[in-house]
Amino acid sequence: MLHCKQIIPGFRGPRIIEVLGPNCCFWCVVGSEEIRRLSQNLQFSHLADKFLLLVDGSGEINLYDFVSLTSNPDQNDLKRLAQARRRCAAKILELYKMAGAGHIGSSLSCLEILVDLCFGRMEKDDVLVLSKGHAAAALYTTLSLSDRLPETELSTFYKDGTVLSAHPPCSGAIRAIPFGTGSLGHGLGLACGIAFSCRFTGKSFKVFAVLSDGDCNEGSTWEAVLFASQQKLSALTVVVDLNGVQGIGYTKNILNLEPIVDKWTSFGFAVAVAEDGNNFGSLSRAHEAVKNSPAPRCIIARTVKGHGISYMENRVEWHYLPMNEEHYAQALSELADPRLD
Repeated sequence: MLHCKQIIPGFRGPRIIEVLGPNCCFWCVVGSEEIRRLSQNLQFSHLADKFLLLVDGSGEINLYDFVSLTSNPDQNDLKRLAQARRRCAAKILELYKMAGAGHIGSSLSCLEILVDLCFGRMEKDDVLVLSKGHAAAALYTTLSLSDRLPETELSTFYKDGTVLSAHPPCSGAIRAIPFGTGSLGHGLGLACGIAFSCRFTGKSFKVFAVLSDGDCNEGSTWEAVLFASQQKLSALTVVVDLNGVQGIGYTKNILNLEPIVDKWTSFGFAVAVAEDGNNFGSLSRAHEAVKNSPAPRCIIARTVKGHGISYMENRVEWHYLPMNEEHYAQALSELADPRLD
C-alpha cells in the first residue's frame, strides 16, 4: 500500500517522485519504460506497478537514479501516540456530551494530526495554529493532555465566562493559542506572519497550521500560500485535514479541490500525501518525506470525518449534531476497539 507521494516543486524536466511503502521509501526520477523493467524485480514489483500510474504515457523520461531507504516509524512511538489518541478521544467525547454541543466529527477527523504534533513533533517554542477552529475541543484536549494547557481548564469548556469557548479564543489568555480562529481562511495567513517574524526577531522555531477542506475554499488561504512560497517560509508546515465533508455537504459537490496535490505543488510547496491521515505511521512518513525541504511544506492528510465512531464516519450531519445518551454510550464502546490503536 502506498502511504504518500512527494512531488518536488519547481522541477523542470524529468519528474521527481517519492513513494513510501510500509517498510521502505523509493525516491527516483521516473520514466515508464524504466519502471516496467523495475517491476521485474520481485522486491519492488508491487510498488513499481503503482509508479506507472504517476508517470506520463510517452515513456521518454529517463530513470537517472533509484534509492531504497528504510522508512519505518519507531513502533514504540506509534504505540505511545495511539495511547494518547485514545485518552484525547475519550475526553473530547466527554466535553461534547457535557456541553450538548456539535462539531464532534470535525474534531475526530483531525485528532491524529493534532496528537502527532502535540505529543511528538512539536518542540517547546513551536507554534500551532488551528485554522479549522470549529474543532476547538480537539485542540484544547491535545494541548491539555500534552501539558500545554492546565487540564483543569477543560471542565469549563463551553460554560459562561470560559476561555475555552466553541472556537479558540481571541483574548490571548492561552499562550499555546496565539489567535482566535474559526472564520475559515484566516489561519494560514496568521501562521505565515508568525513564520515571517523569525527574520526580524532572530528567533528560531517551527510553525504548524492545520487547515480544513473549507479553508481551501477561501481566497485568503491561497493568498497566504502565495506569500509563503514567495518568502520561502521554510519554518512553515501546513497540514490539510482533507476529510471530504464540510458544513453543508460533501466537498466534491460544493467546491471540488482535486487535484489538490497539483494545486499546492504549483504554488511552490513541497507536498506529501498521508493516504491514511488518521494513521500515525502514514502521517510520520509524510512529514519525513518533506522535512528537509527549503520550501514551505504541505501535508495532505486524507482523513475520515468522525473517525473511529461508526455512525459518525463520513456523515454530513455530524458536522453539527450533539450526542444523546445512546450515541455517547456507543461512541465510548467503539473507542475501546483495539483496532483504532
